[in-house]
Amino acid sequence: QVQLVESGGGLVQAGGSLTLSCAASGRTFSNFAMGWFRQAPGKEREFVAGISWTGGSGAYYADSVKGRFTISRDNAQNTVYLRMNSLKPEDTALYFCAARAYVVDVSPSRYNYWGQGTQVTVSS
Repeated sequence: QVQLVESGGGLVQAGGSLTLSCAASGRTFSNFAMGWFRQAPGKEREFVAGISWTGGSGAYYADSVKGRFTISRDNAQNTVYLRMNSLKPEDTALYFCAARAYVVDVSPSRYNYWGQGTQVTVSS
């Protein structure tokens, strides 16, 4: 069983920055693709960013966050990060970390493991 724990959410003003972390259990972390998803009230859970087991060369972003968010991973610490810059009110959501084998997928249904989520609220 793989367990994921997110942290780093909070309240930030528009234009500000925030970094989310996701700590994963299990010694097979390096073989996982990791994804960040978010869900706002009344909205479907949507893909934000993902990173393949190969690292930065396999990083992908939703169009809405390209140029503002950066996903990275530290396999030695079994942790994936999401650095969020130039935050907008529409970024407000519950952010989830997820894991699946090897390669990134944009569909939430293709991920096997999920964290509990961390709330990001952007005010203006």
